Amino acid sequence: MTASETPATPVIELRGIDKSFGPVQVLHDVAFSAYPGEVTALVGDNGAGKSTLVKCMGGIHPIDSGELLFEGAPVNVHSPRDAAALGIEIVYQDLALCDNLDIVQNMFLGREKKSGIILDEFSMEELAAKTLAGLSVRTVKSVRQQVSSLSGGQRQTVAIAKAVLWNSKVVILDEPTAALGVAQTQQVLELVRRLADRGLSVVLISHNMNDVFAVSDRIAALYLGRMAAQVKTSDVTHAQVVELITAGRSGDLGLVGTNGNGAKA
Repeated sequence: MTASETPATPVIELRGIDKSFGPVQVLHDVAFSAYPGEVTALVGDNGAGKSTLVKCMGGIHPIDSGELLFEGAPVNVHSPRDAAALGIEIVYQDLALCDNLDIVQNMFLGREKKSGIILDEFSMEELAAKTLAGLSVRTVKSVRQQVSSLSGGQRQTVAIAKAVLWNSKVVILDEPTAALGVAQTQQVLELVRRLADRGLSVVLISHNMNDVFAVSDRIAALYLGRMAAQVKTSDVTHAQVVELITAGRSGDLGLVGTNGNGAKA
């Protein structure tokens, strides 16, 4: 699906989101939407509010005010369990994988399948292999490999496969290529694209503009806790996105009336 064929209803939509930690307001009236079959890149400088926004979507931080809609209906997400029940999965930068466990054990960690009182190892192994195959992952030799033996790109692949195993509809990826080399980065970006091509809504947090332009359909740029712009990737240039990130505005695009530090001029 291309951005020009965007369906009317986003999978996930945020309206007027405010979030403060004590006296510090981190998010200001933020709007955000992500559509099925698309990769939406969430970009912004350090401290722009990307992680906080994602944690609000994932039920880790309660929102102070505003509305979260899922498939067009208002929802309350009070915990990661609530988010997972809707179909929202987050792959954090540290991946949250256990080195001393194999791929199957990691993918089902905390959600193990049982046959009576014992673990259904065959069923879990079969599902893990099927999920990896469905994502066209060919770099992993065996689903019984220890995670400690995997490369950075393979670990990222396992973490993403773990997220899509649970009938997820929105997969949020936090800097998935940050610590990878060129070849591994390409593999992960191809996997990100395949997720969207399967109809999932993918939110990609990245500082790498080359990655953003290579794989995303839309770009949402945060500037000091405010959404500067949400645009089709094909409608903006690399330089415009950098200006949105660093100044909140690029020509006629972006926040109105800022004085360069996010305050009203």
